[in-house]
Amino acid sequence: MKNFLNLAYIVCFLGFSSGNNSPAVKIQNNTFLKPTLQDTSLQSGAYSLVFKASQDLPVSIGVKSLLFNSSGTKLYALSLEGMCIYEFDRKSKKLLREINFKPTRARGWDYSLNRAIPSFAEKPVEACFSHQDKILWVSLHNAGGVVPIVMDTLPQRKPPSILPGKVAYITDFEKRKQDTVYLPLISTGQIPKVIAETADSKFLAVSNWGSKSVSILKLNDTLAPYGKKIATINLPAIPRGIAVDDKNKKTYVAIMGGNKITVINNKNWKIEKNLSVPTNPRHLLLDSNGNLFISFNAIAQIGCFKAGTGKSLFKVNTHLQPRTIALSRDQRFLFVACYAGNSVDVFKIKRKGFTRIYSFRCSGKPVGIALYENKDKLEAWVSCYLADHLKAYEFKKAMDGSSIQRTSAQF
Repeated sequence: MKNFLNLAYIVCFLGFSSGNNSPAVKIQNNTFLKPTLQDTSLQSGAYSLVFKASQDLPVSIGVKSLLFNSSGTKLYALSLEGMCIYEFDRKSKKLLREINFKPTRARGWDYSLNRAIPSFAEKPVEACFSHQDKILWVSLHNAGGVVPIVMDTLPQRKPPSILPGKVAYITDFEKRKQDTVYLPLISTGQIPKVIAETADSKFLAVSNWGSKSVSILKLNDTLAPYGKKIATINLPAIPRGIAVDDKNKKTYVAIMGGNKITVINNKNWKIEKNLSVPTNPRHLLLDSNGNLFISFNAIAQIGCFKAGTGKSLFKVNTHLQPRTIALSRDQRFLFVACYAGNSVDVFKIKRKGFTRIYSFRCSGKPVGIALYENKDKLEAWVSCYLADHLKAYEFKKAMDGSSIQRTSAQF
């Protein structure tokens, strides 16, 4: 299996697998971020993020996205080219488990040449949790759908033969054992990308790059395949990022192939309107004040917009090709993975604009970001698509005035 996967890595660099030049997203799919006052003692006053250290964690090449479980105890890294998912212990930074998909041949997509190519079906792109972290939903780039991984019942029994599915091998490094799991496949559309759930875990939205659509799944946590497609929403151009507004029953979709944010009504799953924004919007985050934070890949900008009207509040330039963005829990800091810029930019969010406070040199095409926080510190985990490691940046939270904050550091 390892030799087979190593061959797949080599093939991807020769241009025969999908995703090598893919505009990937992030990983933070719980996009409606609510302030959590109870776990940050500094939130009542202004504070600074003081950089402390960074650490490299070995993985295969091609890690596309990252996400933490809700408690922040574990991080999951999805390797598109490695066809696997890594499970890390956040505190110790140790690799706990690895989920390797059994590869089957399929048609992929070459983003630089804009044509179909030979590849493999089981290439994980993005993920999100539902039902209080019980189910991890994963989009598979060339399989035309998503798979649910029921985390608390692994290994899983083989699903009924009438269900299409995928085979994966789970290696537990602490127990030194390997199990085979069978994962049902739910068809969505061609080249599924971002996945986002409603807060009540009743529905899942999947953006389909190749089909120019969004699929809506109705979920359950008791009966395989744990979801059923109930709607397909056709879009004006290629979609990517998704942000769900549970309070107002809206879903926002970034039309990366154009200059729109499509607004979907979650009550009837129909398009309500399109908001005009700058070209090539990629990743979306929605804060608790009804503001959309958007990365604009082609023009190297991030911006803040009113979700209801699309009105631009403020924008700022970043390093080249900003991909995934991530908000701190108090919504005062924004982290940006800049793919072609080989940088991670960190901005402080003020009432009238962004102020860049750090810019880290990060080689290997950074693409995904996930944040962990407690009352004293913040960790930013970054995936580098062409590197064989993750980067974990650690920051101390310090009250303003208690320390000197570097404002434009290069590391």
